[in-house]
Amino acid sequence: MKMNRIGGSELLVGEIGLGCMSLGTEERMAIGILHEALDRGVNLLDTADLYDAGRNEELVGKAIRGRRDRVVLATKVGNRRVPGRSGWSWDPSKAYILSAVQESLRRLGTDYIDLYQLHGGTLDDPIEETIEAFEQLKKEGVIRAYGISSIRPNVIREYVARSGIVSVMNPYSIVDRRAEEDVLPLLRESGISVIARGPLSSGALAANREPDKGVPDYELEELVRLRVRLEPLTNDGRSLTQLAIRYSLSHPAVAATVPGASSREQLILNLAAADVPELTEDEVRLVRSLSIANRYALHR
Repeated sequence: MKMNRIGGSELLVGEIGLGCMSLGTEERMAIGILHEALDRGVNLLDTADLYDAGRNEELVGKAIRGRRDRVVLATKVGNRRVPGRSGWSWDPSKAYILSAVQESLRRLGTDYIDLYQLHGGTLDDPIEETIEAFEQLKKEGVIRAYGISSIRPNVIREYVARSGIVSVMNPYSIVDRRAEEDVLPLLRESGISVIARGPLSSGALAANREPDKGVPDYELEELVRLRVRLEPLTNDGRSLTQLAIRYSLSHPAVAATVPGASSREQLILNLAAADVPELTEDEVRLVRSLSIANRYALHR
């Protein structure tokens, strides 16, 4: 698998990682998928303290036991669960980040995190305080690098200008091209890598299933028509899944993509994208001519 550096960090990751949110909570199944991914060359695992109330981190921690040195471990912080209440609240304070990282370390069974990411963010946050927390953790060796996971261009611009982030996790796919207008060019110019999530848009672009609902900017009928229009690009053994993942990787700002998988079969289909050629410039232009050049309407 092709390896890429995340921003200006020392983190080298395979271009296709694993988004762990879809693993579920059944231990044997989840750990089996994680081990399969690692055995097939995946080294970037992306989780979050929010997923399944911390259970996801625990499963990832069990799966990497004895393999920690082979893994670039990414997790996230900022969504705070309040005991006795359902749901969670947003807390990007320094005190909470310094506390939450200790719980993530415990669940993951490790003494350091490779990539620690703010799981959201708004302009109303105490941004300098948040940055201080990440910088302190990096200085202490608790984390190797930090980034943000955000869909808000206005927040991304603030962190690009004021922090030492090495990455931005952002949704990017054939049917979600919002980042192309200004986020991806800004990050490429700034030497900050994109980790593209949702390359298959929750299965809307998966080869082995027919969509049963639309996605933002596409009604179901439009989505079905798009899949048909993309068929000429899926010849020569390239599936729609592979095409979609290769499109997310086609932008030079993108270092890796992290499709999720809830079964071994899904994982294998996703990872097969590493074995097909990169899209040519003509193919990228064709995909863009067939799909909607959607744009951010909020948080610009």
